[in-house]
Amino acid sequence: MLAPALKLRIASIDAPTSLIKSFTLEAEDGALLPGFEPGAHVQVEIPAADGGVAQWRSYSLINTDPQIDTRAGVRAYRLGIRREDVGRGGSRFMHTLQVGTTLTVRAPVNHFPLATPPSVILIAGGIGITPMAAMAAQLSAQNHDYTLHFSGRTRDALPFVEELRAFAGERLVLHADDDSATRLSIDALLEGAALNQPIYVCGPAGMIDAVLAAARQRGWHECDLHYELFSEAAPQEGDTAFEIELKSSGKVLTVPADKSVLDTLLDNGVDVMYDCRAGYCGLCSTHVCSGEVDHRDTYLSDADKVAGKVMQVCVSRCRSERLVLDL
Repeated sequence: MLAPALKLRIASIDAPTSLIKSFTLEAEDGALLPGFEPGAHVQVEIPAADGGVAQWRSYSLINTDPQIDTRAGVRAYRLGIRREDVGRGGSRFMHTLQVGTTLTVRAPVNHFPLATPPSVILIAGGIGITPMAAMAAQLSAQNHDYTLHFSGRTRDALPFVEELRAFAGERLVLHADDDSATRLSIDALLEGAALNQPIYVCGPAGMIDAVLAAARQRGWHECDLHYELFSEAAPQEGDTAFEIELKSSGKVLTVPADKSVLDTLLDNGVDVMYDCRAGYCGLCSTHVCSGEVDHRDTYLSDADKVAGKVMQVCVSRCRSERLVLDL
């Protein structure tokens, strides 16, 4: 079931870096907004362009005040959005908005929940800091031990640093790629950690993959590795076009090499639930009647992938010429 939609007004906009804007959203009538757990996000409706179909983009909710219990309801939601000039246009649209603009926003959901063990490692890359800020704030409020490693291309590219430092203190460790003295070394970070100390990581796919691979190589259990990807899946070299047939109508659609099954469905007016667009939340699970699936998600089990009866249409593709979907 989709989260209910809210009408929210942009109350303020800040620019913590040259590429990132921070939006504060409030209810038009000033009412209390639904509460949220650290790691949660909202979906913002992005209007259709050129007569197309309106789509939704997910943005994590920020909290940098340990004194606020966001679970009890809040007066405002805060988002941090990095402008991506090469992308689907959601961030570019958001960066054009002004204070006073009204947005349609789905209430918070959480695919990246935080447990509260004795000691936690938080690792954020760039705009991946947004869910980590809320996690760090809650850990501080509960007096749990944690370290927040925050990495970016340059020190100036890191947003919200002063707010984080105000409550995290020395638990906040900054890393800059252009500074050999502070550049993030995943090996060094994990060598100084206890085996199976819970790790939460959010940021670019390359950083997440490197952290997970290094931890697994050292013997970390999968249950102690938690991540959220801050980018949509990109086309891979060798991807080709294929067809999808909708079982209910018999309609056949062509999925181009550079477009996902999900976007092809949406562009043709097919109503499909979705959220993460990166293959980990499971919301777009779709039953497959026939055809061979090229599974690229992290949501399905290995057994489910072998069975080939369901796919995540946001990232997975087709190994045969056609997939027949139960739509």
